Amino acid sequence: MRLPQPRGPFSEQVFAGMASADPAPVAFDGSADVLGDDAQIALWALYELSYRGFEDVDPGHEWSPALLTTRRDIEAAFEDAVRELTDDAVDRVLDDDDAAVVPAQLAAVIEDAEDAGLAGFVHREATEEQYREFLVHRSIYHLKESDPHAFAVPRLDGAPKVALAELQYDEFGGGRPDRLHSTLFARALEGAGLDPTYGAYVDLVPAPTLAVNNVMSLFALHRRLRGALMGHLAAFESTSSLPCRRYSGGAARLGLDARVSDYFDEHVEADAVHEQLACRSICQRLVEEHPDLHRDVLVGASACVRLEARSGTLMVSAWREGASALLAPERQEVA
Repeated sequence: MRLPQPRGPFSEQVFAGMASADPAPVAFDGSADVLGDDAQIALWALYELSYRGFEDVDPGHEWSPALLTTRRDIEAAFEDAVRELTDDAVDRVLDDDDAAVVPAQLAAVIEDAEDAGLAGFVHREATEEQYREFLVHRSIYHLKESDPHAFAVPRLDGAPKVALAELQYDEFGGGRPDRLHSTLFARALEGAGLDPTYGAYVDLVPAPTLAVNNVMSLFALHRRLRGALMGHLAAFESTSSLPCRRYSGGAARLGLDARVSDYFDEHVEADAVHEQLACRSICQRLVEEHPDLHRDVLVGASACVRLEARSGTLMVSAWREGASALLAPERQEVA
């Protein structure tokens, strides 16, 4: 994978520095829209240095002080925006410090977010082209599925660590490379006639989809945010099983290759189990052991559902208007 295309002057400067032998820090204008395309594509690329990297970037730049300084500036603004987005919802449910109520608080935070109606639309109304666009949006995360949450394993101990390892074992194929969930999604892309290459479609997806992915990396790459990362995981698993059933139904309705339905069918039962592991065995026990992480657990859950809702709303709104939910002019590449 090579560096994505810049989307404005900030990302253009950041990418030029990443591709150079000696990067210099690039100041992020605090008045700029941190949730916009220019900032989000830059942040995504900087985070990607800690995942698969880029062919045209020195692997040693993962720890470049200049690039980390740039990332820190964007992250600070991004974290502020995420907390502003979630504070009201968290305040509404954080009325009890008892760790035993964490699963109920997680459920309340999830319920507090608006339902974009994405799963229902894909199930009953999406055209084949729209379904393929949906897969393109999802490819940014699902081709590295569970990788961000795996950063928490060395940052936890005791029961939460064991439960996370159990959950991740399923996500990573249960010991079978051919059942690795990212591999199953790559097959789904192939079944839909799409490119299964990691990062193939990053230039097509808009800022709200990038933010869905960037918030996971924000939480994953900072030990102090491990509570938010596990709250995000709990919300992700809690909102997966029923939508996956609908996504599978939509693929069947459209007569798509069985590999598409197979991916989502894999998650219907598994994620119902994972929900209990994440909410009770991980988040509840984590708050029992570290009460100071209580709020962040709920922030992570709220960030998950609220950013997913922004991305889903963008898709459904565009499709109802007969438009593409991807960036122009590359729409033809997935048509």
